[in-house]
Amino acid sequence: MSGRYERPGMLHRIYDHELIIDTFAGGGGASTGIAMALGRSPDIALNHNAPAIEMHRANHPETHHLLGDIWDADPMLVTRGRPVGLLWGSFDCRHFSRCKQGKPLSKRVRALAWALTRWAACPTPPRTIFGENVREYEDWGPLLPNGFPDPKRKGFTFKRWVHRLERCGYKVEWR
Repeated sequence: MSGRYERPGMLHRIYDHELIIDTFAGGGGASTGIAMALGRSPDIALNHNAPAIEMHRANHPETHHLLGDIWDADPMLVTRGRPVGLLWGSFDCRHFSRCKQGKPLSKRVRALAWALTRWAACPTPPRTIFGENVREYEDWGPLLPNGFPDPKRKGFTFKRWVHRLERCGYKVEWR
């Protein structure tokens, strides 16, 4: 599943003065796609994993790389106040994928999508945010006391997440 969250009335191109940021940057596949589509690599890539950042650096040496936890990344400091045209987020899918078929291991990892809403709520929000995950992400909901997803509340948290983006002024689409 991928989604586009864009502030209404905005054009679908990224301007030269706008930053392109790849959060959760790994080997650089998403960044390669961005470069192919837009004609330039992301300006900034973030990840908490040193080997992932080094792999991304090898594939995208022109990108400024930041090693650190997404929760500790202050959007205003990362961007130095510059406008963001595109924020890409391929947040962890292990807690939603049908391949997992078990209870989530980490609340912190399961909640990574909320990091995108932090960027959306900042004083100079990204013009366009893309989030990429598995289809089952739409089923994101609360957990039962045993740690497994509550089938009666399937999709509840996903809907809250979408609503949060909409409250920040974004038109939210997904497929």
